[in-house]
Amino acid sequence: MEICFGVGPMRQARIKLDAEKEEAVYHCMTRTVNGERLLDDVAKEVLRKQLWQVADYCGVQILTYAIMANHFHVLVRVPRKGVVSDTELLRRYGVLYPKPTKYQAGRLAAVRAQLETNEPEAEDWRNRQLALMGDLSPFMRLVKQRFSTWFNRSHQRYGTLWSERFKSVLVEAKSGVLGTMAAYIDLNAVRAGLVSDPKDYRFCGYGEAVAGSVVAQAGYCQVVEGGSWADRQARYRETLFGKGAGVKTAKASISVEAFKQVIEAKGRLPMAAVLRCRIRYFSDGAVLGSQAFVQTQLGLYQRLTGRRTRTVPREIPRVADWGDLTTLRGLRQGGFG
Repeated sequence: MEICFGVGPMRQARIKLDAEKEEAVYHCMTRTVNGERLLDDVAKEVLRKQLWQVADYCGVQILTYAIMANHFHVLVRVPRKGVVSDTELLRRYGVLYPKPTKYQAGRLAAVRAQLETNEPEAEDWRNRQLALMGDLSPFMRLVKQRFSTWFNRSHQRYGTLWSERFKSVLVEAKSGVLGTMAAYIDLNAVRAGLVSDPKDYRFCGYGEAVAGSVVAQAGYCQVVEGGSWADRQARYRETLFGKGAGVKTAKASISVEAFKQVIEAKGRLPMAAVLRCRIRYFSDGAVLGSQAFVQTQLGLYQRLTGRRTRTVPREIPRVADWGDLTTLRGLRQGGFG
């Protein structure tokens, strides 16, 4: 498992934790170069399929996602690493190449033969595949590389497609926290004014789940606890729209100026209204969860690096009833917008 902490204005520390013992959930986000709106519906559909393919190959679980014209979000659970059989390795490898070329088919046949006789090349192949599995960075790297290859070939272009390394926030795997983060991701198209209800946006996890995708619905079984899909969906819609709210509000339901006034007056807004605004704490906060969870991750960082920092868990401004939601990185400017 990998965590990125901001320990100063100009530096970050990356921590590799023991993946055999740890399981984690991350919110990841990445943008196109210069923020250009390059992704049309065809490109979004290709990226959607590749997200599921690479997740299957890497052995991680997508809880939800949102693909926009110039960026995408994904909430992903990275499980503990375990033993992966040769049969499963071959199945996952085949997932990446559902329509193999003659070369790829021949390569796969050669790999099968090597695995059956346990030749030295077989062990090398196993290690190369396993190095890409059960970890966040290889998952995101594969998604971005594979999509870039397709996009550049399809649009007769070359060079980088993505502007930077992806951002990631470690999210506490607790229903309330996951539900809030998932709703924030699913509401991307609502914030952009594309739809008034995320179920009508085909390039997000909720829209796919409502359309009947079993694998997408399985992600929400991790996000919302207990009951059938219908029960979970009803509770999740309370997070999206508020309890008893039948009104679906397009775009942000409050202006930035009004939002600032609420913050200055130390007022409160309904959660559904706040989630329709951009919340940088959810993409730049490094760690998100209860104060105990954030403090634990900070303590782990300090023990592994030997660094003593002034960083402490920070409450998100109480513009809504966040519960005990806390972040690691305080944002000096524009935490909301």
